[in-house]
Amino acid sequence: MTVSDVVAFAFQAVPQAQGESGDAVTDGFLDSLWADVKDRVTPEAVLGFAQTWGPKIVAALAILLIGRWVARFVTSVAVRAARRAGTDATLLSFLSNLIYMLLLTAVCIAALGQLGVNTTSLSAVLAAAGFAVGMAMQGSLGNLAAGAMLVMFKPFKVGDYVEVSGAGGTVTEIHIFHTVLLTPNNVRVIIPNGNITGNTIQNFSAEKRRRIDLVIGCGYNDDLPAVKQFLLETITSDSRVLQDPKPVVAVSELGDSSVNFVVRPWVASADFWATKFDLTERIKLGFDERGFTIPFPSRDVFLHNSDAA
Repeated sequence: MTVSDVVAFAFQAVPQAQGESGDAVTDGFLDSLWADVKDRVTPEAVLGFAQTWGPKIVAALAILLIGRWVARFVTSVAVRAARRAGTDATLLSFLSNLIYMLLLTAVCIAALGQLGVNTTSLSAVLAAAGFAVGMAMQGSLGNLAAGAMLVMFKPFKVGDYVEVSGAGGTVTEIHIFHTVLLTPNNVRVIIPNGNITGNTIQNFSAEKRRRIDLVIGCGYNDDLPAVKQFLLETITSDSRVLQDPKPVVAVSELGDSSVNFVVRPWVASADFWATKFDLTERIKLGFDERGFTIPFPSRDVFLHNSDAA
């Protein structure tokens, strides 16, 4: 006896009992139902059901149990491989859950197919639902993919000073969907990872050495060799300035009101700003002591008195 037979019998028995009332109706209905169940659920019917559906149910359970074990095994292998590759812990946890759920979904579909369920339509529904969710989360998924790229390719790491997407600061946190920067004036800047990978990244901490670029102008009446010698002595006397590569001091331009020197010493990346500030101050004080001029744009104005003429 199948469930549909029982339901059909119940609907047939209800009209017959409408003339009765109270407990008599209920008792009569249950007695009739139980009698029909005993008539229909015979050992032969149970044996036929077991022969027809038993192998399918056993096969479905086997697929479910073995597939679940395989999904866990594949997920653990992928997690170990990603951990050896140095994948971020936050991304690692998310990817492990995602891989396991995808594999488990495939196992459940295979088990349902063994029971005779039309998995083609089910797969189509799941694919359509996944497409709709993907379109709705297009921006978030783009940030997720960008976060995975940042973790795998590592254009910067926590502690680096970078300029990305129009903002500059020290990287304090790298998450799946966004990256957090701390600006020099102690402002937290949260940038979506999609904006980072889609723009130019300047990493000022990636290399051990950096070059300071200064442009120093002197007057046309100043002694150029003396100015050049002073600039060279000033930068080489600083212990933070590296001798390899050698610092450069050279005349770069004959400007409108000044002769411009380029001053380019190399320093360790950690000493960049402090050395630049100190050299700028020492050059200005040295110019004052030696009488060198630092020209600035000026304009002569001549007044003519037409009446006097």
